[in-house]
Amino acid sequence: MPPERHPLGRSEPREITELRQIKALQPELGTAVDMHIALFDLQRRVQSRVSLPWLSLDDDRVRRQQASGDPLLRFEEIPLNWTDFRLMVRQTTDILQRFEALDSDDQQQIQALARDGHALEPVVKQWYVTSAARHPVEVGVGVAPVSMVGEELPAMLEQVLALAIRPFLMRCAEALAPRLDLSGWHHGYCPLCGWDPELAVITPAADRQLLCGRCSSSWKFDPIACPFCGNADRTRITSFATRDGRYRLAGCDDCHKYIKAYDARHATRPVLPAVDAVAMLPLDAEAIRRGYDA
Repeated sequence: MPPERHPLGRSEPREITELRQIKALQPELGTAVDMHIALFDLQRRVQSRVSLPWLSLDDDRVRRQQASGDPLLRFEEIPLNWTDFRLMVRQTTDILQRFEALDSDDQQQIQALARDGHALEPVVKQWYVTSAARHPVEVGVGVAPVSMVGEELPAMLEQVLALAIRPFLMRCAEALAPRLDLSGWHHGYCPLCGWDPELAVITPAADRQLLCGRCSSSWKFDPIACPFCGNADRTRITSFATRDGRYRLAGCDDCHKYIKAYDARHATRPVLPAVDAVAMLPLDAEAIRRGYDA
């Protein structure tokens, strides 16, 4: 199938072409594909406007933070343009509501927060700092919910914020990845922003790389251990795969969470997180059926 072209004659990104192919082959995923195309296009447009971060990451700072288990990127170092960020929040909620992934009450409340002067900024800072400070493998603490004095915020706000901040964090990851030696990072959360992995990649050498669900950074991790609780007992890890072997899933029988993986040993292209997360939705459903939590 030849790639479709934009009105100005440019070929569309490979991710969108691949997503359309998933929709053609698996019509039952059509709604999810359309939603992810809309989100990907929005994030790509905003990311193209994000400036390069000005960061001073000397070797001593990197070594100290790797030794302590603290993610590298501080909130004030993210090149956040609040006008663009509010746009991301508003349009992300519109997309999620359009595809029935967000109810109208939550959508209206999040939209109101994004429009209310500077009310959004302290909420975003609290959410980022709290999520970047957790050490789930070592101490088992979760992320405290974002809050505002006198108000109960929608449960979906954290998901919206993770999607809205992605273009800014991905720009940081692009700038920092070539400069970072992550060989000393052995944690199951992102070395850059502290978020959980969205999926893993099994390399042709049978190593496992984890991919952050918020900034798309990648780092090497134990090929067996659960990134969420550290369980490395093979008898307490349940694995299954798609028939073609391209996608795999490992469920932890200790913490009952799971991680999906793209098996590059059985693939003809590199991992495309925006595509493969959708292609693996049937694996998500099977994991939930077996009692595991996302």
